[in-house]
Amino acid sequence: MRLFSDLPDEKINQVFYKKPGHFNKRSGRELLAYALGATLYMPATRPRIHQNLLSKKHAGLTSMVICLEDAIGDDEVEQAEDLLSLELENLSSDLAKGLCEEEDLPLLFVRIRSYDQLIRLKSRIPNGMHLLTGFVLPKFSPAEGCKILTEIERLNSYGYCLYAMPILETKEIIQKETRLDELIGIKKVLDQYSDLILNVRIGATDFSGLYGIRRNSDTTVYDIAVIRDCISDIINIFLRADQPYVISGPVWEYFSSKERLLKPQIRQTPFRERLGQDGLKMRTDLIDRHMDGLIREIAMDISNGLTGKTIIHPTHIKPVQALNTVTLEEYLDAQSIAGQAGGKIGVMKSDYQNKMNEIKPHLYWAKKILLKSEVYGVLQDEITYIDLLKNETFNSDTQLVNR
Repeated sequence: MRLFSDLPDEKINQVFYKKPGHFNKRSGRELLAYALGATLYMPATRPRIHQNLLSKKHAGLTSMVICLEDAIGDDEVEQAEDLLSLELENLSSDLAKGLCEEEDLPLLFVRIRSYDQLIRLKSRIPNGMHLLTGFVLPKFSPAEGCKILTEIERLNSYGYCLYAMPILETKEIIQKETRLDELIGIKKVLDQYSDLILNVRIGATDFSGLYGIRRNSDTTVYDIAVIRDCISDIINIFLRADQPYVISGPVWEYFSSKERLLKPQIRQTPFRERLGQDGLKMRTDLIDRHMDGLIREIAMDISNGLTGKTIIHPTHIKPVQALNTVTLEEYLDAQSIAGQAGGKIGVMKSDYQNKMNEIKPHLYWAKKILLKSEVYGVLQDEITYIDLLKNETFNSDTQLVNR
């Protein structure tokens, strides 16, 4: 599979200087960590999951989480496990019949509730385990997390290729007096099992709930002081160059409404310059669907070193992936910096003649950009995310996928 697989070859050739690369669940962990893109959550009780995967209902989707935790009620757990088993069994059967190729499926994860549930699933989905890329571990803590990671490691010894994605969302992490000890404790556990860790995810909704806060559609998570402060510490601990993890952006909760409190958060000029009146109409459509707030939050994610994003609605797929593409200026800078890392020079002017590239301070950034370019591709000069969104529609009847 690859990102932007829903775009025709003509469009790919038109907008990309370097095309997005192909990957699958057995690609290297370092590359796969960047390949999740927009990760769509859906409850395990949702009907027709495997049919929707076969029909590629959600265009461009490359990763999906089937949730057994907060997206279902406590009284639905047994039913949800039954349905998960059935869906994976059906999907495995359809693959065996040649109705689709595993390469065409998004990376599949299951969000579990606990270690005990993981043990149950070993016996409940024996014929579907090979389809999974891994497990999402909510409310991650050092003690419980260590048990789960040990079990995933054991499963891999049987021939599976499974990863873990811990979600940082507990009160011990958000509360200042316990935060650093908890984050450092989690980091030590993840470092022990680093080969299993595909992504570190941030549970901003749970964090907000602990304070009775819910951001509106005009507000990004970075505008909420207590959440911004916590995200800063998560980045500080988990994105350090000596042993970094890919951190994904927290979920955006909004998808459709006409009511607004604040002025739109995306400027007219880029849309008008790219597409004229059609661009202004497109901007209006984005604003009507609360995509302007999402776009601003994605931009803030990227500025803070985060890659990809948790989503709960399929209309969020394209904006997340479009904004995460690498620009030609970034790519040429990264190539130049990485190419001069031998020590012969320390600084040089960028190819665009508009900035200074220092080799040592910018080398970690350059390596990340080059790795990201393998998955997201590199846009042609003067092409922007707007060109990738140009053919996107944001229909009001699109069905919500619950987190």
